Amino acid sequence: MKKPLTKMYNKGFTEKQIKLKDGTVLNYGEGPSNGKTPLLLIHGQAMMWEDYAKVLPEISEHYHVYAVDCHGHGESDWNPEKYSAKAMAKDFAEFIEVEICDKVVLSGHSSGGMIAAWLAAHYPELVLGTVIEDSPFFATELNRRENTYVWVYGFQMYEDYKNQHGVKDYFAYSLEHSYWKKLFGNFLWNKFSKDAIRYREKHPNEPVHLVYLPPQINRIFESETYTYDRKFGETFYDHSWFEDYNQSEVLSKIKSPTVFIKAKTSYDGDLLVAALSDEDADRVIELLDNGKRVDVDTPGHDIHYDKPKEFTGILVSFLKEL
Repeated sequence: MKKPLTKMYNKGFTEKQIKLKDGTVLNYGEGPSNGKTPLLLIHGQAMMWEDYAKVLPEISEHYHVYAVDCHGHGESDWNPEKYSAKAMAKDFAEFIEVEICDKVVLSGHSSGGMIAAWLAAHYPELVLGTVIEDSPFFATELNRRENTYVWVYGFQMYEDYKNQHGVKDYFAYSLEHSYWKKLFGNFLWNKFSKDAIRYREKHPNEPVHLVYLPPQINRIFESETYTYDRKFGETFYDHSWFEDYNQSEVLSKIKSPTVFIKAKTSYDGDLLVAALSDEDADRVIELLDNGKRVDVDTPGHDIHYDKPKEFTGILVSFLKEL
């Protein structure tokens, strides 16, 4: 990530903070003030605003970009009382009103896309249009979530970790029980894990990055070591993040133009190894008043990271259509 970050900052991006009226501090990155349409980017769970570094230089040619650290992530406040889509959307609406002072295009990845959808539904006066990037609509509902990769190897794994006493470090525990262990085999995975733990010991304040691995594999280790409050994830386990969030109702309330970007769907037996199924994505489009679906040929969930040119192209085309 060092090269994309350097390129991003050389393009004129700066990191800033704002204190909202209730005292909440939001950390965010802002691109060049170019008089163009404002774009607010909302990252996914366990990431930070810099996660968009690969696409920000090009996107800033077309938008005045703002990318916020979600509550419990990066340098924004870690206050569990704000760990719900509804509460976060309210604060981001204030951010738009106070800092951006104009209608925005929203783009949210994963859980960030669900926040963006809530914003578009409940604060339509602030939103020109919305791009939802592979957000887990309907797959996160009770009795569906238990058969998803993120549940088994994310939320449930963390609960299992808390209920054991043999391993004190969650990163080490997550590597030992990782889904990817069976794909790479014990020999390779044990080497990757030892090197990842060693890297983290030497660089405790950086996401783990092993120079001999390609970006898609490094993503496994990076995503576990960003600056992130694990209590945020626990709200997905107890479902409190979805307070007042009826997913069908939220989507049906959105009247502004909306694009849903879908990555490839895959299954391991009955386990959904994707954010949502193709049927779920079709249901999203059916509920939207003015929505369309764009499929991107990537097995990875982070489309802006895996396919930056395609993601940028979608955002640029969307702006032309507004």
